[in-house]
Amino acid sequence: MSKPLVISDCDEVLLHMVAPFRDWLAETQGVTFRMEGASFANALRWTESGEPLAEKDIWRMLGGFFDTEMHRQNPIAGAVAGINELASHANVVILTNLNDERQAKRTEQLLAHGIEARVFTNQGPKGPALSAIMDEYAPSRAIFIDDLPQHHESAAETVPHLTRLHLCGEPMLAPHIDCAHEAGHAHARIDTWEHALPWMLDVLDGKHDKKDK
Repeated sequence: MSKPLVISDCDEVLLHMVAPFRDWLAETQGVTFRMEGASFANALRWTESGEPLAEKDIWRMLGGFFDTEMHRQNPIAGAVAGINELASHANVVILTNLNDERQAKRTEQLLAHGIEARVFTNQGPKGPALSAIMDEYAPSRAIFIDDLPQHHESAAETVPHLTRLHLCGEPMLAPHIDCAHEAGHAHARIDTWEHALPWMLDVLDGKHDKKDK
């Protein structure tokens, strides 16, 4: 029988992203980042004028952060130990929405934090990429972990047999993100690794096969 598989997102699941992004914006870009609702776009404003950034400027800021500032990212509490514990029970791969040219940099970044895993890059909805990964590994059981509800919706549509955990480990974001579990697109919403790890180990052991589907 093939091994189980865990497919995990990186930012806000394994590593903090918006907190160091916010600090970098304030320190060097003249931009204030403040989440006051579900809209990421409205969270970025020019500090001097208070005006929201245009979409092209938001993408420029994100690109600049991932080009030069990934060293600022630190692990979510419990994530390194948790993902490595999962790796003792299953194959673990990372599916991250970064441009393909940043794949090696993300791999090295995770390795520096003690996470050795194959990294897949993706742009847009993650369902098709998940389907391709599932076809390649043909796992006995599989779990997908992501912080964004739209990726769980895409996964539910494309690979409905994949167990989906909505986990947002960033307290600045978690209260503002729509719950994929409540929407029916994820099997659970658990925002801490302390509580998520036992749930995922049960999934890998087959204890959730008859529940929450």
